[in-house]
This record gives sequence, structure tokens and C-alpha cells, in this order.
Amino acid sequence: MGRDDNTVVNKNKTGVFIDSNFCKGCELCIHFCPENAIKIEENTYNAMGLHPVKWKGECSLCGICFSVCPDNAIEIKNESE
Repeated sequence: MGRDDNTVVNKNKTGVFIDSNFCKGCELCIHFCPENAIKIEENTYNAMGLHPVKWKGECSLCGICFSVCPDNAIEIKNESE
């Protein structure tokens, strides 16, 4: 899965990676996130003409968003350099 600019990463290569080209904006990840760490990008459109979601940058990396995404648009990484 290729990465686009809808990715937030810290220096430890840890984060939630969302490929906006696969995201259809169904908002399941938003509704199930216990930390309110994902938002819809209302001013952004992907290749399908839909509003993708974006990770806000801080969460516990629980993986619920990854589990509920029907489009496999979300990847969780938690690795140190």
C-alpha cells in the first residue's frame, strides 16, 4: 500500500497511516475510536471524489480503526528506530 501525504509519523516510525486513495470516508474508524483521534477531511477529496479521514496525531495505537476499516486503508505501526 503506497503512502500519500495523509500520514503523520513521529521520529520513532510510530503512527496511524491512512491511505486516502483507498478511504471512502465511511467514518467507521471515527465512530469506533475510543480516543477521538481520527477526523474527516471535509476540504479534501481523494481520487474517488470522496472525503478521506485523517489521523490527528496522538493516540494509544489500539488498532480499533485498523480492525473496522472495510477498505484496508489504515495501517498501524509501532516500531522504534
